[in-house]
Amino acid sequence: MQPINFFRGDPAPWFVARSTAGPRDRFDTLAGRYVVLCFIHSAGDPTAAAALRVAIGDSGGGVFDGRNASLAIVSTDAGDESLRRLTPAAGVRCIWDFDRAVSRLYGAVDADGACRRFWLVLDPMLRVLLVAPLENVGPVMEFMAGLPPCALHAGAALPAPVLVVPRVLEPGLCRHLIALYRADGGEDSGFMLETEGRTVMTTDAAFKRRRDHQIRHEPTRVAIRERIERRLLPEIWKAFQFSATRIERYIVACYDAGEGGHFQAHRDNTTPATVHRRFAVTINLNDDYRGGELLFPEFGDRRYRGPVGGAVVFSCALLHEVTRVTQGVRYATLPFLYDAPASWDAP
Repeated sequence: MQPINFFRGDPAPWFVARSTAGPRDRFDTLAGRYVVLCFIHSAGDPTAAAALRVAIGDSGGGVFDGRNASLAIVSTDAGDESLRRLTPAAGVRCIWDFDRAVSRLYGAVDADGACRRFWLVLDPMLRVLLVAPLENVGPVMEFMAGLPPCALHAGAALPAPVLVVPRVLEPGLCRHLIALYRADGGEDSGFMLETEGRTVMTTDAAFKRRRDHQIRHEPTRVAIRERIERRLLPEIWKAFQFSATRIERYIVACYDAGEGGHFQAHRDNTTPATVHRRFAVTINLNDDYRGGELLFPEFGDRRYRGPVGGAVVFSCALLHEVTRVTQGVRYATLPFLYDAPASWDAP
């Protein structure tokens, strides 16, 4: 079988599969650390078992800690799950590829069913660093041990493609929006999840802890929209050459330190009901809090925090998280922007 043509710098294909991390594990959410895909086909094979012992045993040196590096073992043998041949750990997950969809995507199985076993080392942007046969586990682990910290994987810190625009909402309007939230109290904010082809709203306090007030007062909605159109959209055009003509949702969001407010790493356009979103906007309404910064794991560990009334704008396709608020309460309004062509995809 001809080897798959993965070269250094190539982006790795994304996929969703059942794994020890969940029934619909999104591979792209592993970005932000070194990721090693190991196509073993079966842990019952002595060569595969020996390679894994080197990678995740005592001789592996704890490379796969889940923070700087993770290992994803791709198995096509149902016996690996039923006989518990593979054991997940903090930095190790097992991808159950019994229909071989992931293996075909990566060229680990050809049209005749022949298998190829190999290591694929990816950088924090999920781009190829190294491809090696499964038997070369020693050199692969030496390569991993010699890599720099994630934030310096490119040899220098990488800025995220983020636009920060001050003075979008004036202080009086910021105070008005906070007052609306405090009068209402907000409600638990969920997140979108695709299940059997449908987008459903779900809640999980370990993944996201936030409360939202839905702004229904039309004059207030008009005031927000007018300021975004007048003060923010021209800057988005200059930075990204994108002309936004639609706004989704008018809310005041609250991340409260007393509740452990946070939002783990996610993308904003990965379900059928959210695919139309193009840019996310975060406008902070106050600054008397700690934590609660935006972090873009694919681009290192730099935190982003806009000034009061200022906007942070970024593509909905970027992996991002809101770090835990450690003191006080953070208030923000969080619209999504899109255009007329994208509206065909909107629910």
